[in-house]
Amino acid sequence: MRFEILSLFPEAFNSFLKTSLIGKAIQSGLISIHAHNIRDFAQGPHAQADDRPYGGGPGMVLMAEPIYQSLTFVKKNCLAKLQKKPLGLILSPRGTRLGPESARRLAGQRALVLLAGHYEGVDERVRPYFDGELSIGDFVTMGGEVPAMAVIEAVARFVPGVIKEAESLVEESFSIHEGKNQLLEWPQYTRPLLWRGRKTPRILLSGHHAQIKAWRRAKALSLTHQRRKDLLK
Repeated sequence: MRFEILSLFPEAFNSFLKTSLIGKAIQSGLISIHAHNIRDFAQGPHAQADDRPYGGGPGMVLMAEPIYQSLTFVKKNCLAKLQKKPLGLILSPRGTRLGPESARRLAGQRALVLLAGHYEGVDERVRPYFDGELSIGDFVTMGGEVPAMAVIEAVARFVPGVIKEAESLVEESFSIHEGKNQLLEWPQYTRPLLWRGRKTPRILLSGHHAQIKAWRRAKALSLTHQRRKDLLK
């Protein structure tokens, strides 16, 4: 699977591409990630890619033409051999919120083009050239680079082979279900048995898998009821 990122600050991804499972997935050829500098497609001697908003107000707005040109370049030169049309998404707080099911669906794409917006956003006229907008939550970041990394992390986990233990994709927050309820993950423990006076629950040492499963489900329900009642139907 390919991820093509359009950004004013592609250098922000340098260490991300080498880190942990993302770095391993790139090395093994399961995914590829390429960050393109929008400013490289800007016109004029100063390669200007942003300007003041019409109508007044604070901040700057990313100009439509550099975004359009960078998107066109990526489609023609990076993704031209794909049989399936790549999906282009603008990262924006007003977009559809990313969740586990949407991340799983996006992992079925051959390629994603992610526009990492900046400043006050992007010129509205460029939006029809993308397939939609995507949000990682009800908050605003200072740029789209971190949201792009979050999207890549969330989606790449569902690409076959990236996570070797497939069961871990099922037994985690928002992927655990009790009837129609989505549940938060239960508490986890590892060695040592006793840490600073705090013990590991005895049930986890019993080897009785049915009882352990029941304990985990009960804890997941309890935590969800305490912290995210909105997930309970």
